[in-house]
Amino acid sequence: MNRYYNPVRTLEGAGCVSRLEEILEGMDLVRKNVLLLVWGEPLLENPAFSRLLGEGSAFAVRPMIFRASNPTVEQLYDAYRETRDFAPEVVVAVGGGSILDVGKSLCCLYGREIPDVDALRDLIVQKAYGRPAARWIGIPTTAGTGSETTCWATIWDPERDAKRSVECQENYAWAALVDPELAAGMPLKLAVSSALDAVAHAVESYWAKGSNCVSRALALEAIRTVMGSMEDLLAGKPAAHDAMARGSMLAGLAFSNTKTTACHSISYPLTMHYGIPHGVAVSILLSPVLQLNAPVLDDPEPLMVALGTADAAELGSRICSYLTRSGQAASLQAWGAKREELPHMAELGITKGRADNNPAPLDPATILSILEQIYPDTTYQIKRKGA
Repeated sequence: MNRYYNPVRTLEGAGCVSRLEEILEGMDLVRKNVLLLVWGEPLLENPAFSRLLGEGSAFAVRPMIFRASNPTVEQLYDAYRETRDFAPEVVVAVGGGSILDVGKSLCCLYGREIPDVDALRDLIVQKAYGRPAARWIGIPTTAGTGSETTCWATIWDPERDAKRSVECQENYAWAALVDPELAAGMPLKLAVSSALDAVAHAVESYWAKGSNCVSRALALEAIRTVMGSMEDLLAGKPAAHDAMARGSMLAGLAFSNTKTTACHSISYPLTMHYGIPHGVAVSILLSPVLQLNAPVLDDPEPLMVALGTADAAELGSRICSYLTRSGQAASLQAWGAKREELPHMAELGITKGRADNNPAPLDPATILSILEQIYPDTTYQIKRKGA
């Protein structure tokens, strides 16, 4: 059965962030308490946000700076404790995926008495949120996560060597404002890794067990849009940022219905243990996972055409090129991993809801084989069929 659902009001295009006040006015807020969650003070100078904070604003806006990447359970609890008495009706989250994930997570926590970090951890594990007490608006400043169009958030738990997911079907954003002008100042490393994260979202959505005809169409368009503009992004052409913002949003709309698969499942411990940026970690896994999945896909041809590659080996070479040209390592060895640690990483690479969503079976032995392929500090080791 093909079923697609996504209720997020999406606005995409240069300058669309200026519509924020209008969108808030249309939400019929009672107390008009708005938490403005941003990654840094410079964002507060943007006219769309400074108007909300200025005299004469119709809203009671509390700004909060959240600088952490890959937010932990402890950091989420600190943000909750700092803002719970303010009791916002709306959280406006402005930043990369980490900020958006914290913003949407907070909506599930308000209105609850959570005495400590352990209680928060239990709540996340049990997924006993109930209806969110606040709504949220996502405004990404990076083009890659698609978090503004999904109803789940990644929260890290290094103390328990685990990645947590705050999931609630009633916690889709009220609106997403995808303004490429906000992402134009990204450093090249971040721009490239974010773009490749979007490609991974779209590719995994295309082959996920939960895919449908709408999600596949969105995924293919996202892949074509991002991969077709990677050279322009590396060359510093301004038009590339619009393509990346659009492609990331489309990828988010695709995997909002399917979730991700093996690449994300395997990547989580690599980010947690070696500090590999999420977009880098998932992208270097795309080639070996494509090689694993291609034989079981009903129709891989549209995917290969969208990627613009003949096979997994060519895709791996292109991704390696994009990463190295942007100044980023493209192997586990270069990121400091030790070969003897790979079996443990393989055991940790089985993530419920991701590994079992992959079209080809995934077990620690298969993951270890994949990790061995991306370990050497050389170009991609995947061989073409018949080589």
